[in-house]
Amino acid sequence: MPVGYFSLVLHAHLPFVRHPEYPEFLEEDWLYEAITEVYLPLIFIFQRLHETGAAPRVAINVSPPLCEMLVDPLLQERYTRHLENLLDLARKEEDRTRKTDTRYNDAAKMYVENLSVSLDLWNDRYKRNLVNAFRELQDEGVLELITCGATHGFLPLISTEETRRAQVEVAVANYKKHFGRQPRGIWLPECAYEPGVENILKAAGIEYFVADTHALLYGDPRPRFGVHAPVVCENGVAVFARDVETSRQVWSDVVGYPGHPFYREFYRDIGWDAPMKMIKPHLHADGARRHLGLKYCRITGKDVPLHAKLPYIPSLARKKAAENASHFIRERISQAHKLRNTFEGRTPLVVSPYDAELYGHWWFEGPQFLDFFFRQLHFDQDEIAAVFSIPGCRSRCSNRPALHGVKTDIIRSGLWKKMRGCTRTSMTPNEK
Repeated sequence: MPVGYFSLVLHAHLPFVRHPEYPEFLEEDWLYEAITEVYLPLIFIFQRLHETGAAPRVAINVSPPLCEMLVDPLLQERYTRHLENLLDLARKEEDRTRKTDTRYNDAAKMYVENLSVSLDLWNDRYKRNLVNAFRELQDEGVLELITCGATHGFLPLISTEETRRAQVEVAVANYKKHFGRQPRGIWLPECAYEPGVENILKAAGIEYFVADTHALLYGDPRPRFGVHAPVVCENGVAVFARDVETSRQVWSDVVGYPGHPFYREFYRDIGWDAPMKMIKPHLHADGARRHLGLKYCRITGKDVPLHAKLPYIPSLARKKAAENASHFIRERISQAHKLRNTFEGRTPLVVSPYDAELYGHWWFEGPQFLDFFFRQLHFDQDEIAAVFSIPGCRSRCSNRPALHGVKTDIIRSGLWKKMRGCTRTSMTPNEK
């Protein structure tokens, strides 16, 4: 039996934006950037890991608004033009930097390679439909797809029971439409919980939800095992809460991995740096400068001004991503041993929920980090096992490990105590 279990949960969501009345629309670029930098790379990496025998065992929410955008023919066609335009610019840049600005040539070559592969995957392998790609990965047992609120509505601030229920019921219906089955889990919008939500989830057939840390830790009394074991409400719906240590280690750009000097600088972009004459054919018709996605600088240092950033070197960043993945595994092993000793031999579960867009968009090397992490987790150690989020249930997929060592804290939802200074409400059990 492993010393500890680890569950990665990703939240893929964007606001719904679709403007057929305009040939181009700035906010639609958010979707196109996320497809290029996040969804395509993650799907490809998860599929490749599966094919090598190192299936990642990730739970990922693909929200209803995102699903609808990903299957929309107009947006699919517009994204194709966006990707072709970006690849055309990257090829020009590879030629220019090879001849006149060799400092950035390694990065330019990387963009040509990445975008060429992305275009092939988009057109040929995934047929411009990433919802189907996600569905195939779930059907193959690689991912567990969960849902979110219908419009990502913040449930504690929704004033009526009917509207809260609609957020969940419409989300479930949308999931069935796209993935052909009942969702087992839900990422509560903003991970925000309030009393009674579990009853709405139960009525909709949801088995578990993901909540923020304080949804459990501020309970009175606190669950015996904190956030490191699932908690089951009186009606049988399970709760999984965020582990703070892993969130800080990956999410923070100050003390976490994404802030390393070798990683790509997000705020230096050719759309702002290059002469207008050079990039104008690749801008929108209004000619306004904007982020184009080709970024040639590395972070360099926290206190280094943007104009002084050093050239981005892909090989150095990739090596650092591998080192960070190794370090993350060592830290999880150490954490599991400490928790297991504290829990008197009980096997802990560490749940790490993140916005999916962290991996690739904000942290460009994030998909590489996940690739290295799951490979090393599978091939190089046996103390930490990656699992889906739902405990103690027989999987639809025969190769998915069960959480044999993780028992649940049972709470009863009769009494509730509001958290001081917070709009959310914590779960408080009845007195024993």
